Amino acid sequence: MFSKILIANRGEIAVRIIKTCRRMGIKTVVVHSEADADSMAVEMADEAVFIGGAPAAESYLVADKIVDAVRQTGAQAVHPGFGFLSENASFARRLAAEGIVFIGPNPKAIEAMGDKIESKKFAAKAGVSTVPGHVGEISDTKHAIQIAEEIGYPVMIKASAGGGGKGIRVAWSRKDVEEGFPAVRAEAKASFGDDRIFIEKFIESPRHVEIQVLGDKHGNVVHLFERECSIQRRNQKVVEEAPSPLLDEKTRRAMGEQAVALAKAVNYDSAGTVEFVAGQDRSFFFLEMNTRLQVEHPVTELITGVDLVEQMIRSAYGEKLPFAQKDLKINGWAMESRIYAEDPYRGFLPSIGRLVRYSPPAEGEGAAGTVVRNDAGVREGDEISMFYDPMISKLSTWGKTRNVAIDAMGRALEDFHIEGLGQNIPFLAAVMDQKRFRSGKLSTNYIKDEFPEGFQGLPPTDFQRDLIEAVAVYMQLLQASRAGRGEPREDWVVVAGLHRRQVRALLTPDGVLVRNGGRDLKLERVSWRPGQPQFRARFAGRDVTVTVKPAAEGFVIRHRATTLNVLVLSPRSAELHEKLPPKRAADTSKMVLSPMPGLVVSIDVAQGQEVKTGEIVAVLEAMKMQNILRAERDGTIKAVNVKGGDSVAADEVLVEFA
Repeated sequence: MFSKILIANRGEIAVRIIKTCRRMGIKTVVVHSEADADSMAVEMADEAVFIGGAPAAESYLVADKIVDAVRQTGAQAVHPGFGFLSENASFARRLAAEGIVFIGPNPKAIEAMGDKIESKKFAAKAGVSTVPGHVGEISDTKHAIQIAEEIGYPVMIKASAGGGGKGIRVAWSRKDVEEGFPAVRAEAKASFGDDRIFIEKFIESPRHVEIQVLGDKHGNVVHLFERECSIQRRNQKVVEEAPSPLLDEKTRRAMGEQAVALAKAVNYDSAGTVEFVAGQDRSFFFLEMNTRLQVEHPVTELITGVDLVEQMIRSAYGEKLPFAQKDLKINGWAMESRIYAEDPYRGFLPSIGRLVRYSPPAEGEGAAGTVVRNDAGVREGDEISMFYDPMISKLSTWGKTRNVAIDAMGRALEDFHIEGLGQNIPFLAAVMDQKRFRSGKLSTNYIKDEFPEGFQGLPPTDFQRDLIEAVAVYMQLLQASRAGRGEPREDWVVVAGLHRRQVRALLTPDGVLVRNGGRDLKLERVSWRPGQPQFRARFAGRDVTVTVKPAAEGFVIRHRATTLNVLVLSPRSAELHEKLPPKRAADTSKMVLSPMPGLVVSIDVAQGQEVKTGEIVAVLEAMKMQNILRAERDGTIKAVNVKGGDSVAADEVLVEFA
């Protein structure tokens, strides 16, 4: 077996590979950019080599620097992780020429299947059913419009070298192609160093189902069943699960056999994923093959017990697969939630900054035989950089059934606490609690269908209102008793949003008893003291965790996707509070604000210019994505406060209207 492996990647996947290498007794080297000098991966690896500036084009995408690092450290093999150079055939060939083993498929398989244009041609020759589209390079926007109109709208514009949801736009009209084609090309160039684009028919209400394959250098290929990745936002997967609630045994077998046949046709000899677009009627079409490890591989590992990173390493070393197809079985159900640095309350815009608090749920076996796993490459105090993907971690849970795995995920999300930047935990919790998600009736339009006006949290259920009010009462009584204000008051008015009710409350040895209109609500086994952001307790027979923080008045309390501002007042204070005038929000209607920290790519208006609603005002780049800002009103530009190339903060005023 290899004695030393270099990991040509960063973040959570670098940490993930290090963990398997440690278990196998293999020493590790990580390369790192300037931005990642103090990262968790650098801390964990046996050796670390600096390879350049923060932008990937100056570091992780430079093959020469990675080869130099291999020579310098004496590593025998390179694991590319995902993204960056993981699907670059010329990089794999370069390593081979240098006598270095590439832990991934052979270069011919990468070329045949890793390039989305070539893979479409190959699949068509092999008789695999594919989505209608233009297979070939597209020269410019005019050519793109012609192709889109021949196929018929809607179409999907995709980067040939794309992955991770980058370099994809759905175009519903000619105007969408005019704007989307250059944007996709720019994203493709920035993310992959390859600006080739292809266009295919966009199938409405589809499901995204993929098959994990694994091959060795002796002609053996197996599949490890499917993953459903239909919960997507901007073509970026958000929630994945294995197996899929859509498939029956017949479809699973057919899809698996097709994936294996395709892999065998290109002598595939590592871990890879054959992606399909599936109809609600279980029809399916080949979409593409990712010739690398997938981000969502943990759910497959949880239902099969196979360490995919270990099998990639063993295959690259020349070992035979230790199992045949008949040896593989699906055991239970697994869910994965991607924790992103983004603000779900502001259209999921990237949110960069420092992880002031980072407290994930405990990993390992939990209640009812469930399992919690958290794949992360960060620690408390780390910075989430604007230069890379905004994923903080991947939280996975396993249970004997789908509903048990979903319930375990809901509880794990409750226990996950992050401060310092926007994060999507409340949104993920909302999905887990939705009836439609629990029913398994999914599609890639799910987020758009269920949250058409964007995500603003969910209204409280009766259980949540009772819980949040009981927590607020406990905190108020505890503070009053610690302040030594004589006999504790029992009569209180709880104001939660627009909701008011009178209660009687009494502290107990381990919590509080709240009497509310003839009902006794018992909050017990409380684990909290003032200043802590998470409040753990048992309420109505359930273990719960809520997030709490003091507000200018009262408390802000969140349980899953529900947040309430709560005041606990004496009856007299409640009377006076009703007489206070409401606060007015600042008027920003004449301003275009930066929705996130980022880099100004272009300012498309000038002082004195007349602008119509919907016209492009500016383009911002953050987390490798380009974001188009449009005018929300007709008017004349009074001032332009920034220029192309400037770095801006969230809510910075870019342009002002007269």
